[in-house]
Amino acid sequence: MREREERFHVETTVSGDVVCVRVVGVIDIATVGAFRAALWAAPARSELRVDLSEVRLLSAAGVRALIAARLWVRAQGGQLVLVDPPPVVDRVLRATGLRRVIPIAEAAPDRMLAAVC
Repeated sequence: MREREERFHVETTVSGDVVCVRVVGVIDIATVGAFRAALWAAPARSELRVDLSEVRLLSAAGVRALIAARLWVRAQGGQLVLVDPPPVVDRVLRATGLRRVIPIAEAAPDRMLAAVC
C-alpha cells in the first residue's frame, strides 16, 4: 500500500465556479478508485478541471473514470475540462477519442499564481 501512496496523489481546489482536481502519478487499476472518489467528491460547479500535467500513465481504468466523470458533470449542467496532459497521456486521449469530446486546456503560465489549474 505504501508504494501506491508514493506513486499517486490527488488534491482538489475550488475557486468560484471552477473546481480543479490535480493528479500526480499513475492512474491505473490500483489507483483509479482514489481518482474516481476525488472526481465524485468534487463540489458541483459549472466547470470541473482535471489537471493531468503530472500524470505519468493513464490506463484503460483511468479512461473509463474520465468518461464517467464527463457524463456525470454534464448531467449536472457542467463541463469537464482536461488540463495540460503530457505527451504520454495525450496519446491515450487521442487513441481513445476522448480528445474529441472533452476539451483540453493549457495550464496557467504561472502555476504558483493560478488559483485553480
